[in-house]
Amino acid sequence: MLMSKSGRPAAGEFADYAQSDIDYVEGDDAVAALVHGLGATKSLFEHAGDVPAYAPGKWTLKEVLGHLIDDERIFVYRALCVARGDARPLPGFDENDYVAGAEFEARSMQSLLDEYRIVRESAIAFFNALTAEQWMRRGTVNGYEASVRGLAFHIAGHELHHLRTVRERYLAR
Repeated sequence: MLMSKSGRPAAGEFADYAQSDIDYVEGDDAVAALVHGLGATKSLFEHAGDVPAYAPGKWTLKEVLGHLIDDERIFVYRALCVARGDARPLPGFDENDYVAGAEFEARSMQSLLDEYRIVRESAIAFFNALTAEQWMRRGTVNGYEASVRGLAFHIAGHELHHLRTVRERYLAR
């Protein structure tokens, strides 16, 4: 049951660098955006096949999907901390180090898609249970102030960013 719609975050509720990604998220409901993203991401990666990295030093499709999984886990954890009123600043992470340490290439695409679905469904369940007040709570993550709804929209916008990259640089060749 949806307790409260998130509303669309304003500038200052997320990292400045995320603005262009969040601009691609339609509407004012983070949960609806995450539900839509689940279908879009699954469909794209299920039909992409075994496409190599588009340039030396770039991630493979499995690494992109693994990165989406890691990023979502981290941002949902951040949102959990902020929603629960934990005032401690939360650290950043180096996405390239995480991908390098994960060995996503050793896994099947299907295992990554299964994990992605589970992580996304868990995120949706968490965000669905938030009250209007919890959506608006703020905390410090990676040196910037963010609201819970800003973090949720970051997840959706970040995913859209990578889906565009996959379509334009991996599949359009």
